[in-house]
Amino acid sequence: MMQSRVRRPRTAVLMTATLVLELLGPAVSAQQPAAPQPAAATQKPAATQKPASATQKPPTAVATATAATTPPVDGGWPRANKLASGGGILIHQPQIASWEGQKHMVAFTAITYRPAATTEKQTVGTIRMEADTVVSIPERLVRFSPEKISDINFPTLPKETVREIANQIDSAIPDEERVIALDRVLANLDKSKIVPKNIEGLKADPPAIFFSRTPAVIVNLDGEPIWSPIKDNDLKFAVNTNWDLFQHTTTNTYYLLNKTYWLKAADVKGPWSAVPTLPGSFQKLPPDDNWKEVKANLAAKPAATIPKVFVSEKPAELLLLTGEPVYTPVPNTGLLWISNTESDVFRLGKTGLVYYLVTGRWFSAPDFAGPWTFATPSLPADFKKIPLEHPRSRVLASVPGTDEAAEAVLIAQIPQTARVKKSEVKAPDVAFTGNSPEFVPIETTTVQRAVNTDKDVFKVGDKYYMCYQGVWFVGATPTGVWEVASTVPAEIYKIPASNPASHVTYVTVEDDDDEWVTFAAAAGYTGVMIGWGCAVWGSGYYYPPYYGFYGGYPYYYGYMPTYGYSAWYNPWTGAYGRSAGVYGPYGGAGVGARYNPRTGTYARGAAAYGPYGARGVAQAYNPRTGTYAATRQGSNVYGSWGSTGVVRGDDWAKTNRYTNNRTGTTTRTIRSSEGNAITRSGPGGGTVAAGSGGDVYAGRDGNVYRRDNGTWQKYENGGWNNTDRQPTTPRPTERTSPTTRQNPTAGTTGAMDSSTRDQLNRDAAARREGSQRTGNYGTYRGGSGTSGTGSYRGGGGGGRSMPRGGGGRRR
Repeated sequence: MMQSRVRRPRTAVLMTATLVLELLGPAVSAQQPAAPQPAAATQKPAATQKPASATQKPPTAVATATAATTPPVDGGWPRANKLASGGGILIHQPQIASWEGQKHMVAFTAITYRPAATTEKQTVGTIRMEADTVVSIPERLVRFSPEKISDINFPTLPKETVREIANQIDSAIPDEERVIALDRVLANLDKSKIVPKNIEGLKADPPAIFFSRTPAVIVNLDGEPIWSPIKDNDLKFAVNTNWDLFQHTTTNTYYLLNKTYWLKAADVKGPWSAVPTLPGSFQKLPPDDNWKEVKANLAAKPAATIPKVFVSEKPAELLLLTGEPVYTPVPNTGLLWISNTESDVFRLGKTGLVYYLVTGRWFSAPDFAGPWTFATPSLPADFKKIPLEHPRSRVLASVPGTDEAAEAVLIAQIPQTARVKKSEVKAPDVAFTGNSPEFVPIETTTVQRAVNTDKDVFKVGDKYYMCYQGVWFVGATPTGVWEVASTVPAEIYKIPASNPASHVTYVTVEDDDDEWVTFAAAAGYTGVMIGWGCAVWGSGYYYPPYYGFYGGYPYYYGYMPTYGYSAWYNPWTGAYGRSAGVYGPYGGAGVGARYNPRTGTYARGAAAYGPYGARGVAQAYNPRTGTYAATRQGSNVYGSWGSTGVVRGDDWAKTNRYTNNRTGTTTRTIRSSEGNAITRSGPGGGTVAAGSGGDVYAGRDGNVYRRDNGTWQKYENGGWNNTDRQPTTPRPTERTSPTTRQNPTAGTTGAMDSSTRDQLNRDAAARREGSQRTGNYGTYRGGSGTSGTGSYRGGGGGGRSMPRGGGGRRR
């Protein structure tokens, strides 16, 4: 039968991504598992499969279903659906050709078609699909919509049937299933095309770095201690630290709560010693939540070991080893990993330079005690060779030139978005300490910012603007009335990194109509910025706090620091987290207490964490943006807004995940001797077809190929043929018609040109890598706390461990 290939204009046919997306998942096969699954009795081991021949049939209809298994985040690939005209299609995992701006994707996909008439044979073909995309970083999903099929090719079908298939693909795929795992997409991308846009003016001056081989803690103060009185008590507490730090005024003694025991000192900088008995003043602390954690630990419990206490008046870091360094060789490199520390530390030989990673910046020193020098631009080449299976392979995201660094940059550039209804979203109250707002000019701009409030308020000309939780507001006065802003002055986006308000430059207006404004917030708003080809934490500047005294009590407004809580990159969330308890219980320096200018009092500890009500070493709260740098799943800038007036751009991810239960619909894996597929039962669903081993690909030449025991086979003339033959006829250079293209290897059964082979090899490697990464993310997601955040392959970090994924890409 004459080959038919219908080529359509890019704007001709809108396709639903479900078909392509739904069938775009990782192939479920013995060669490439999408997720751990029990062995099926009907599946033959690869070693016993029969060799391919021209008489082999295309993927056959599925016969039986296995017990339900936990699917990967996108449900897995391939995926099966019924067509409205009868019969069905099996969509194999798409091969991503490009992803422009992370907003528009081009992909090639192999499709198995089963006619409605059971007497007709199944056949396979390819489509070239284009789709607009949106991304949910927390769920690690990419959604396609709308989709266009610009090219479809079924060599053994007449043109009319091919058009019919093309016209039905869109309706065959449910809206909620037009998703593919982000890790599958990332594995397909050419990382050389990801160009980091480094932020001008970022700093990398090393902070104060303390070192200890014995138990130690670090108390970071945001400037000199700022002491606040406590009503009807002779105790004062420090408002500009994340520790429970007190001053007993009658004896001028300082007390520090560390976990469940207390330390004391005659000077705030020490030396510190054990406390046999606390003053009675502690029993008189007010009965409110501010002091709940303190009052729960008033019994003077003896400490097993008295730690060193390092105190710094600028955010500093602590490099803590448990004893002498334990050197663990990094395979295939000259690096040694220091494995007895929660910090990310390596050494180039036992006597070489020590390399310490914090906030995404590398520092080097001749020994652990320093002195330290910024080292990211001059890292030894061996750092690029750290294997993905290494327990601390997360550091690869901070090694310029690695695929992991390129991906971290790409993720940081994908904004979170929200549609905000102008008539419903109300701005928060804005209060200023003192009698009136105090504005100071911002260098190199005509913008002024308010310093005596906890909100980001600016004066531009005769108008006032406020950025709060990723939404811009505008008003005629600094206290409102505030309205949702439809535009933001360009001058605001000139605020330099040296200014503590620079994070607002990452929130932009994307669209505006009569009722709604769409805002976008890039990762820089919450602290993740691009520098030296990597995603780093913070600008590197130290922004001194604004403080003073009013009515006998101090007011204090601090800013999120770059250093001071051992920020490290979590490859699964694209965010920076904190897990070192030696930095204190309440996050970073200066965020342990929040001042309320209306009441002149503070919220402390757990009460300081706003609407989330969270407290713990795994998170660092940003009081200016109302968000966390969380190790578990990142945080959405717009998560605190109500759902009525703010529609988050990734709300779809809550319902699109295959692991969600849907009424009347069940997603399951179907297996047969030919392979397996994802299919649905319920309205519009049903068993349709199975994949041929699950490892089927669309060639850019319009042919369908599969990987069988390491050999490429091409589908032609109703069967599979090995491609180890060489062409025997010249390759045509012209098409015979606008809709039908001659097969480049016509007359050379099974032959494949070198460019097609090279592309297929890349696609196959990317599919394996994407499948493993998706499985590794599932392992991480199924863990608890911060487990598994140290490695791209599921290995533990920070003293924790998880089962490793094993295998995977080698450099």
